[in-house]
Amino acid sequence: MNAIVLSILVMVALSLARVSVVFALVVAALVGGLYSGMSLGDILDAFNSGLGGGAQVALSYATLGAFAVALSRSGLTEAIARRLIGRLQGQSHDSVRHSRAGRTVKWSMIGVLLVAAVCSQNVIPVHIAFIPILVPPLLMAMNRLKLDRRLVACVITFGVTAPYMLLPVGFGAIFLNDILLSNLNNAGQALGLELTADMVPKAMALPISGMLVGLLVAVFVSYRKPREYTMQSVGVGHVASRDDVVSERERRDLAPLKPWQYGVLGLAIVAALSTQLLTDSMVLGGLLGFAILSVSGVFRWREQDDVVTEGMRLMTLIGFIMITAAGFASVMQATGEINTLVESSRSLIGNSQMLAALVMLVVGLFITMGIGSSFSTIPIIASIYVPLAVDFGFSPLATIALVGTAAALGDAGSPASDSTLGPTSGLNADGQHDHIWDSVVPTFLHYNIPLLLFGWVAAMIL
Repeated sequence: MNAIVLSILVMVALSLARVSVVFALVVAALVGGLYSGMSLGDILDAFNSGLGGGAQVALSYATLGAFAVALSRSGLTEAIARRLIGRLQGQSHDSVRHSRAGRTVKWSMIGVLLVAAVCSQNVIPVHIAFIPILVPPLLMAMNRLKLDRRLVACVITFGVTAPYMLLPVGFGAIFLNDILLSNLNNAGQALGLELTADMVPKAMALPISGMLVGLLVAVFVSYRKPREYTMQSVGVGHVASRDDVVSERERRDLAPLKPWQYGVLGLAIVAALSTQLLTDSMVLGGLLGFAILSVSGVFRWREQDDVVTEGMRLMTLIGFIMITAAGFASVMQATGEINTLVESSRSLIGNSQMLAALVMLVVGLFITMGIGSSFSTIPIIASIYVPLAVDFGFSPLATIALVGTAAALGDAGSPASDSTLGPTSGLNADGQHDHIWDSVVPTFLHYNIPLLLFGWVAAMIL
């Protein structure tokens, strides 16, 4: 068995057995490295050398977490939650799901979360940092509606993945143009393959439509039935509803937003987006947005340290998993087994273009599930897949679809992916949402399988 395949299977098996994702990644890296013939010292050196890239991502998320908490201190998320929960007042717990108001609130929440997720990639560059701020205040309403949180996880994951794979704005500009297009042209330069920016969204449209089908299946078929949750309060973003004395900060959060606050919020969001696009730095964008909210008086100056600490605490687990995933990816590359995996697959393909496309996508699924990021996977597989695609006679659009889909596969269903970690960070605020079984497995089934099938079709017809 190939060391890459073995390590991925170990990581997935341990995660499904509810072992911490961090420990699962470490054990899988050790197993894969030892199986490939590396010494323990070489494995540790490779693992440690890869931690730096993950640390940069973790710092970016921590900064965006502070920015997201600062936005929540304005009372914006509380206002949204109060408006939705207020529609359910005066209705019994059993009848609220089937009432007109209950249906309105349900679809309003789904719509708000989907729009927020899409905007977090292409309009407001906070990525997944909005989730642990916006979602926890809505959990009480979800519980009353008996809304299956696996449905919500699928909605959020679609919103934070599909847009950057299709729309060349915000994170999409980075993924489609700076990473995918750049690596494809670099790998294809010696082969006479030259691609342009307008070709990339066209090639990715059909594969992403597969994710849309998966979203519709999750919402209207798989998770449409009610699911019982225990009614309990949550920590971050909790809407104060008790009658006893509330703190000064709670009173301020519950107060209606003033016009000048909306102006400051808009300025902070635009400034953060512009800075990120101009400097290609989420850290600088998050810092500037936080600074504007801080000096404007949206929250008190003495609360700055508390806001930063709370934001970093929200993203701590995600940061550690991303750091560990970077180390795991470094070990996988050091084994030299990625090229071996592709070459061994090549010997099974023969001259069949149809089989070649399927095998390339399946191999991409294994690689991305281990690395946990489509952004990090493209540089690895583009140099291998582009010569294969040219050799098998795939068109330029089909080549883009193959590489882009192969890199994206596994992103939505990996235990170490931020597109699954993000929904869990919000939906598990009250301890009733399991990362593997309620986020990873549902998104894998509803997005990776359709993405593979539609990507295969795109490679054959484009």
